[in-house]
Amino acid sequence: MDPMEQLIHAARTLFNIHLVGRQVLALGAYEKELMSWNEKFNLTAIRDVEGIRTKHFLDSFSCVLAWKANPPTRLIDVGTGAGFPGLPLKILYPSMQLTLVESVGKKAAFCQHMVDVLRLDHVNILNTRAETAGQDPRHREQYDWAVARAVAGLNVLGEYLLPLLKIGGTMLAQKGESGPAEAHTADKALKLLGGKLEQVIPLNLPGVVEDRYLVLVDKVHVTPSNYPRKAGMPAKQPLP
Repeated sequence: MDPMEQLIHAARTLFNIHLVGRQVLALGAYEKELMSWNEKFNLTAIRDVEGIRTKHFLDSFSCVLAWKANPPTRLIDVGTGAGFPGLPLKILYPSMQLTLVESVGKKAAFCQHMVDVLRLDHVNILNTRAETAGQDPRHREQYDWAVARAVAGLNVLGEYLLPLLKIGGTMLAQKGESGPAEAHTADKALKLLGGKLEQVIPLNLPGVVEDRYLVLVDKVHVTPSNYPRKAGMPAKQPLP
């Protein structure tokens, strides 16, 4: 079985995702462009085909376990890097409105390049910080899902993501083995920001030994207007 067939098989067996031809072609083009850009710019530490397919594509697809048969209408991906998980999810759900937030210019430029190459509609790329987006009325409390992967501890991540969500929306943090412990210790901070811990979903990816988790936090109250704080403050002085 060649690597792309392995990806197709794993997506189906792990997440009940049935990739069609145009999606497979799009993922192939994404992989090719990522490897090409990585030779010039340090977009991601994962540089081999197998790693890209498992640790980028399959890992992005794992978000489907959170919303099951009800995918997002409007999704914002904070600290997206080279477009993960947002762009693979957009390939799965062409009608989804997607916003990517990335403060590093070369990574935001790559995301725009991929949007152009794949001719994706309804994708907005913000080359800015999460704190700035969270205080912008065009984005504050506008999304039904907000996702981030390997960006910060959960008490910091809550300050980035929860202000962007409508009441009734859900924050999705893709975490490593520290996920359950972070979910426990961040409870007070999440409540302050209008969130309520909903679920921690364990996850296994083929060939990846580390434990993975999806941490889901529901937005149940309006986030106080002073959050997020100024750029850099959530990370320097995390909420207790």
